[in-house]
Amino acid sequence: MDLVTPGFGLVFWTIISFLILLIVLRKLAWKPILGALSDREEGIQNALDAAEKAKLEMANLNADNERLLQEARAERETMMKEAREIKSKMISDAKEEAQAEANKTIANAQTAIESEKKAAISELKSTVATLSVDIAEKMVKGQLSDKSKQLELVNSMLNDAKLN
Repeated sequence: MDLVTPGFGLVFWTIISFLILLIVLRKLAWKPILGALSDREEGIQNALDAAEKAKLEMANLNADNERLLQEARAERETMMKEAREIKSKMISDAKEEAQAEANKTIANAQTAIESEKKAAISELKSTVATLSVDIAEKMVKGQLSDKSKQLELVNSMLNDAKLN
């Protein structure tokens, strides 16, 4: 018998053994193996779906976070702008108030100066008038003591009165 070429009986019994093994495996092992593979495939698919869902949720969360961050930045900018406007208004109000107070103080000082000036002028006029009267009285007493000087004074006054 040739070892390289199998005989008809060997091929027949090998085919029969293989078919019996195939039927036994199909009945006993094939269904559990296919069920396990199907369960595993379903589990892998579920895991992939869950991963995709998580990826989408993460993208949505990132978008929400970015939107919230932009809103927070815009709100911060608005608050900073309002704060700068309030600061500017407070400074201008304080300047206006200080200017008004300074103008009021200057006006009061000018009024006081004018009042003091008028009082000083009035007092000076009063003093000059008193001195003039005293001097005139002394001069008149000196001139009126002599009769000829009295007549001369009266004539001089009459001449002055006619000229005016």
